Amino acid sequence: MASSTDPPLVSSALLAGERVTFTGTLASMTHRQASALVEERGGLATEHVSRQTTLLVIGEEGWPLEPDGMPSLKLQQALRWQLAGQSLRILRESEWLSVLGLTEAREEMTRLYTPAMLSQMLGLSVATIRRWAHLGLIRAARVVYRLPYFSFAEVAGVRRLSELVDAGVGIAEIGKSLEALRTLFPDIDRPLAQLELLGRHHGVVIRDPHGRLVTPTGQRLFDFEAAEGPAETSSANGLSDDDAPSTVPFPGTSTEPTASRDARPQSAEEWHRLAERQAETGDLVQAIASQREAVRREPLRSVGQAYLAELLYRAGQAAAAAERLAMAVELDPEDLEVWTQLGCIQVELGQVEEAETAFREALERHPDYPDAHFHLGELLSGRGDDEAAAAHWHAYLRHDQRGPWAEVARARLSKGPPSS
Repeated sequence: MASSTDPPLVSSALLAGERVTFTGTLASMTHRQASALVEERGGLATEHVSRQTTLLVIGEEGWPLEPDGMPSLKLQQALRWQLAGQSLRILRESEWLSVLGLTEAREEMTRLYTPAMLSQMLGLSVATIRRWAHLGLIRAARVVYRLPYFSFAEVAGVRRLSELVDAGVGIAEIGKSLEALRTLFPDIDRPLAQLELLGRHHGVVIRDPHGRLVTPTGQRLFDFEAAEGPAETSSANGLSDDDAPSTVPFPGTSTEPTASRDARPQSAEEWHRLAERQAETGDLVQAIASQREAVRREPLRSVGQAYLAELLYRAGQAAAAAERLAMAVELDPEDLEVWTQLGCIQVELGQVEEAETAFREALERHPDYPDAHFHLGELLSGRGDDEAAAAHWHAYLRHDQRGPWAEVARARLSKGPPSS
């Protein structure tokens, strides 16, 4: 099997005589762009792996796994032919970029991004990214004034694993597939640990108003103990088996915060966790009520005010959300994300001057904050101050060259409409 220690491909035209196929999602470019690069450098780009294929490139946005959790079909075929003695090499995307001398593209793959930037790039909610960080699934590579920056590759990888687990693919099956990639991805222990954490998280189930067990995504589970009658000794959640999945109360329809009769939250942190679970199942009314209770118990905790603002905004209460965010930055003026969130909602409410102040407050603390540059650029452009906006577009592009916001910034600088 080929490994990253093999000598680099050498050719007068770099890829002359090579038949190159790509598998998985490329992080640096589209498959079409990659195929064009192969052709420009003397190689032949092919859609499928065949006995004539000499190089398979594995994309590094997420993991090259099929919907059933197995390694990609192209990769499986390439590995079989390698074992049969065929001269076929397998390279990761970053290695392939090095072969082509595209150091800038390779460095772009290692950039760090804020939660808001990753949300735009990967189609994830900021709340999901924060929840993954709280669970330990992803780790901030850098923190500036409590603003976390994450590796694109790590978040994209967790997204792929989460998609597979959500689709019902077994943890063991995914783990076997990742182990099969160890030779190509020597740092596979980290995603294996992430997979284990995902399995624990997905072990949580909810008891609905009728007493039935369901997963957070709504799948019905059979409650054996309920069917057989109460056990002589039982835990607070009604399950006596130590290995049984933990249960959380199912959100009701009342506007008053509720919890299970046996385990009513006692602290602000417990009410906050309950609000998070209720929000995850889509019951914003109950989540807001629970978070209000958390804030009532700890009114001077800025993160509690900010999370209540997030729930209120999701429920369509923008003005109330802005008030809570204003309280949050009064309590903690160094929270850059809250300043930016406040500014965005103020723009939506037509409070443009207040929004500009909020964005500039964030930039005063962290002059390289990409999100604030982007939103301030949009605000200035919207009121016709293109010259002032251009400075912020350029500042944003120093941190991002491939995401949707980067496309908007380039379009604004060229006076054209943003790409759709």
